[in-house]
Amino acid sequence: MFGILLLALTSLVARAAAAGATTQGQDKIKKQYLGSIPAGILDAVRSATPEGCRLALVTRANNKLIVVIDGQPGPTVDDLMVGSVVFSPDGKRFAYTAGKGNKWRVVIDGNAGPEWDRISAGDPIFSPDGKHIAYTAGKGDTWRVVIDGNAGPGTEGTVEGSLVFSHDGQHVAYATTKGAKRFAVVDGQPGPEWDGIMEGTMVFSPDGKRVAYVAGKGHNQIAVIDGQAGPEMDGIGKGTPLFSSDSKRVAYVATKGAKWFVVIDGQLEPEADGLANLLFSPDGKHMAYIKQKGAKWFAVVDGQAGPEMDGIGGLMFSSDSKRVAYMAKKGAKGLAVIDGQPGPEADGIGGLTFSPDGKRVAYAAIKGGKQSVIVDGQAGPEMNGVGGLIFSPDSKHVAYVAQNGTKWFAMVDGQAGPETDGIGELVFSPDSKHVAYVAFVNGKQVVMVDGQAGPAVDGIAVGPVFRKDGTVEYLAKQADGLYRLDDRP
Repeated sequence: MFGILLLALTSLVARAAAAGATTQGQDKIKKQYLGSIPAGILDAVRSATPEGCRLALVTRANNKLIVVIDGQPGPTVDDLMVGSVVFSPDGKRFAYTAGKGNKWRVVIDGNAGPEWDRISAGDPIFSPDGKHIAYTAGKGDTWRVVIDGNAGPGTEGTVEGSLVFSHDGQHVAYATTKGAKRFAVVDGQPGPEWDGIMEGTMVFSPDGKRVAYVAGKGHNQIAVIDGQAGPEMDGIGKGTPLFSSDSKRVAYVATKGAKWFVVIDGQLEPEADGLANLLFSPDGKHMAYIKQKGAKWFAVVDGQAGPEMDGIGGLMFSSDSKRVAYMAKKGAKGLAVIDGQPGPEADGIGGLTFSPDGKRVAYAAIKGGKQSVIVDGQAGPEMNGVGGLIFSPDSKHVAYVAQNGTKWFAMVDGQAGPETDGIGELVFSPDSKHVAYVAFVNGKQVVMVDGQAGPAVDGIAVGPVFRKDGTVEYLAKQADGLYRLDDRP
């Protein structure tokens, strides 16, 4: 849309050799052997949180499957449900669905649960706080939702992908079947019957006191909020309904005929030819979305339309909810619109972001084949490529990955780090004093912390991540196995 493809840097660029990187003192880096790395890896699931790094590997041996967690193999099983290996949001717990013979079990933190004839795809799920786990399982003709090992009442069936926890983990909702009908169950209480309930639409408000979902009635779709049905529509937009952060408001996108509507707290906004990017501000007091009228697009904030553009994307509020920004296309040019004011035109832009305190804004722009980062309206040096733009948690520092010629390096507050032939995603420490990332050195990978290279390894499997105490943690692969490395900058 914006005439630019900024270089993607979330995965590492292959082949690298750092020039000018200093090596960190090996005595300050703790290295712990976790276990061997199995051959024939079928799947890998990673977790990187302030609690640390974890890695799950699925492998096959002697026609059996094994889940290896942080280098430690679990029991052999006959089968694994695809996509069932999952870590809790905080990374402390893990679970997966394993088959043995014609029976299935959910394995939680290494302990196998009871046998079932079937377990739904997409399960198990952890609550957002990681303290609870749930899944849907069947035995014979009866299905039950199992929460923390306790099986609920039997039903004829459940709607796949409907099981969801509230944000605080205290409430559970799902959709179940009764003959040809479907109905929602919230904390064990059934709601009204419908012809269908759309997969993945069940959502709790942030305070856990309200529930919304999309139901089917004949060929129409209906947003059901707190058990009350809205008007029948041809369709309800993906990712909606959504609640405001204070749980007081709810909105969704709907279609009727060729027209699109935003419905906010039950009230239809004026029709549009297209809609996108519906969002509430972080404080829940403001609403914004992108609207199409004819061939033109414009942002609507609290009912007020911004300037017409040929394309708009990346609509966002600042964290303090006081500012709005988005990327736009005007003719063949790209520009950032910040607080309703169009910025200078470029051949394309991307990576638009506010600082955590909402007072600063940055984005990347391309002009005449060169790319630069614009911070608070000031352009940085021109490069062959830029990406991975981030602010520090205290909003005082800016970092991004840059390419000049064939070399890659980190730019932190305008200062270039050591040159490499490949670099990964940058991450600031919680106190904003340090920066870490992955780079290649002489055919090996290293973690760079403040421009200093850690030990060279065959590969970085997970991380780096800053733990709560400021330690940099990552998991590394060597010929003899998997290691956990801790570096205190």
